[in-house]
Amino acid sequence: MSSGPPDGSSAPKLPGAPSRRRRRPKPPPTAYNRSSGSMIELPVGHAAQVFPVGSSTGFIGEAFSMDSLEFMRWAAVRYDDDRFVLVVLLTLMGSQKPGGLIEATHEDIAAALGYSRPHISRVFKALEADGALRKLHRGLYQLNPAASLRGGLKEPRKDEKKGSKAGTGNRVEQLDLLREIMEDPDAPDAFRAMAAPGAKLEVRKESDGEGKARS
Repeated sequence: MSSGPPDGSSAPKLPGAPSRRRRRPKPPPTAYNRSSGSMIELPVGHAAQVFPVGSSTGFIGEAFSMDSLEFMRWAAVRYDDDRFVLVVLLTLMGSQKPGGLIEATHEDIAAALGYSRPHISRVFKALEADGALRKLHRGLYQLNPAASLRGGLKEPRKDEKKGSKAGTGNRVEQLDLLREIMEDPDAPDAFRAMAAPGAKLEVRKESDGEGKARS
């Protein structure tokens, strides 16, 4: 005899046990994943092309710069006899703001590295003589954009008010910076030479007989 309902309909199904399938947890913000972004509304009759852009979230500290490989090879040989120059150079490259700007005095760099100011001043003179660095005014320097450049949006400088036209909303463009340097009559000759199109860095190729390069 059937145990179903008297009207012949099928028996109602009991709710099943809850599924044991677990949802995959969302990765933390620091994981190597691409953000899905957000929805935006476009004006009628307009279209947009969306593509992934380079992300800096994979770098330690999330900040990074673009550096010339040829410049790094050249610097390794150029300052082989005075490697403290490399110590200061790396410090400057790691301290730059968008546009290659460095807001620091000789005293600031000396305190950060634990050396006296004369040691830092000597290195700054060497880097300026080679065209890798130039002084804009006291406490403000710029690395040559052809050698090392941090991109992004220009940040307001210490002597600028926040929200001023010169400090916000300006995206760093390497070619624009290089063009400005070439057209700047106050730019040092060595700095302009390194920023020139097709600039070549001379590398010492001779040896002292013991495998060490010399000029």
